Amino acid sequence: MKLGFFTMPIHPVDRPLVETLKEDRELALIADRLGFTEGYFGEHVTDAAETISSSLIFIAWLLNETKTIKLGSGTINLPNHHPAMVAGEVAMIDHMAEGRFIMGISPGGLLSDAEVFGNLDKDRTAMFVEAINHILNIWAGEPPYNLSGDYWTISTAKTHIPELGQGYIHKPYQTPHPPIVVTAVAPFSKGVSEAAARGWDPISANFLLPQWVKTHWPKYVEGCEKGGRIADPANWRVAKSIFVAEDMATARRYATEPGSPYYNYYRSLATKLIKNGRANLFKADQNAPDSSVTVESVVDQLIIWGTPEKVTEDLLAFRDQIGDFGTLLYAGHDWADRNLAVRSMELMAEKVLPAVNREIASETVAA
Repeated sequence: MKLGFFTMPIHPVDRPLVETLKEDRELALIADRLGFTEGYFGEHVTDAAETISSSLIFIAWLLNETKTIKLGSGTINLPNHHPAMVAGEVAMIDHMAEGRFIMGISPGGLLSDAEVFGNLDKDRTAMFVEAINHILNIWAGEPPYNLSGDYWTISTAKTHIPELGQGYIHKPYQTPHPPIVVTAVAPFSKGVSEAAARGWDPISANFLLPQWVKTHWPKYVEGCEKGGRIADPANWRVAKSIFVAEDMATARRYATEPGSPYYNYYRSLATKLIKNGRANLFKADQNAPDSSVTVESVVDQLIIWGTPEKVTEDLLAFRDQIGDFGTLLYAGHDWADRNLAVRSMELMAEKVLPAVNREIASETVAA
């Protein structure tokens, strides 16, 4: 199992933006130093808590100061962007990264973003599909382009000057393009199978109950079969909220008590999702009333916390429940206490992950 991170992020709304941006930057620098293999940054334009408005800009800020970690958009919310702009910007950042970029894409889940961009009443899934088709066609094609759709028409026919390069959109550094991943945020996600059929891989969100995360693997297998490729667990990324401390009392307090950063994260996220009609994500019994979902129940079910030994046991039990997967994405949370937050990452990389992998290796030998 490999270790990466995924941060949306969610910070207290009263924290200065300059401070939280530096904190999220430091998260990536520490992860790179600790050997995390990849890291993803979310983006939202209309949320005071989720403070990164462009994952691509943020990644560009990090490229020269990281060495080996691959950095990914987590995700580019395609209905909120013009496909030609995404094609050009991703091509540019892929060259800047020289192969250390992963392209995460989605229809976008924040309704205030959809409203501000005029997409609230539109079919954002259809917009998403049309946008990525345009982007891939731009990269595969040559100017002056001739792409039309229900939402965008793309051409440089009237202004194309071939000998001067005018009207040309650059192709990515990686051939034919960066690896593409999609976030899976629903039980039995149809998007996972559709993405897998196109050669893309899933990231299962950290705010899904384990029994719903488990449903993503069969959908991935279904899509791979449709696309004529082998479904490899190594290509499945699963995000999880984890906190590791030297002692149980500290871990319990920092991860679960009201006012703690993990508690506040799920209070913010669950409240938004429930108001948007997504309470089902937090219910084992889909017939249970929405009122049965509380912050406490969500925290209890979704956060793995404790000493390195307990977290190792809990992660192995989580893996037993959902099945084998290739990369664990440590979910980024606000650093209410920098020392504890950084120490958790260190313990995760230096103690928990090696112990998990030793146990997985011993299971393989025994089999």
